[in-house]
Amino acid sequence: MTSKKTASKVVAITRPVERVEEAVKMVEEKGGVPLVAPTLELQILNSKPLVNLCKSADTFDWLIFTSPTGILSVFKHCKDLKKRLKPDCKVAVIGPRTAKFLSKNGLEADIVPDDYTAEGLLEVFKDIDVQGKKIGIPRTMSARKVLPEGLKKMGADVLVVEAYRSAVPKDKKVVKELIDNIIDEKIDAVTFTSTLTVKNLFKVAEEEGKKSELEDSLRSGDILVAAIGPVTARPLEDAKIKTITPEEYTIRAMLDKLFTQLDCSG
Repeated sequence: MTSKKTASKVVAITRPVERVEEAVKMVEEKGGVPLVAPTLELQILNSKPLVNLCKSADTFDWLIFTSPTGILSVFKHCKDLKKRLKPDCKVAVIGPRTAKFLSKNGLEADIVPDDYTAEGLLEVFKDIDVQGKKIGIPRTMSARKVLPEGLKKMGADVLVVEAYRSAVPKDKKVVKELIDNIIDEKIDAVTFTSTLTVKNLFKVAEEEGKKSELEDSLRSGDILVAAIGPVTARPLEDAKIKTITPEEYTIRAMLDKLFTQLDCSG
């Protein structure tokens, strides 16, 4: 493990292993040392509700994708989705990265909110008549209920189907090592890109009897903590942990702000 006293800053990346490449490259570009330590594992599912969504794709007025993983699962289990959709079916995504992934699979997003959150997407839908419209949302069931509940209040017929699961990694070795590295101050910063990356870290720490030590280390200020947005930052702030949050909710914006403070502290 690289010592904290060396020139290069060690930055822990807690996002799922399938999604670390972008962050790793950015950390390296900035002269940092990426420490890949996923606290979240994505498990693609061929659930019965997802199969039914595919079979009845021609009945939907809207499809909403909140992550590339949801898109990956849908197109894996419903390869002819584009043909099945009715011509006037529209698609919304939660951010530009998801829109780009959707485009690679042959569909273009009709809506990409400026605020890359469920709340931001709901704000856009306030200007759209969804009364009686059928909206399908393939995603993980552990995600917040803000989006589907908000759409239902607008009168939409919302179907949320499980396309994948977001779980604590089956092999917790890397997570446990991250906890020890934080407690021992062997890293300079740790980044989080979803509430579950935070909650899972705390969960494993609690199982190991190290939650208090972990929280104390993150509160100390010796290790910088960055979250991709205010929703992700919430469980950290609830634990009284000072969090760096960018104005634009992207990996690059988060790392830009983090490294600005790392440079100042170095």
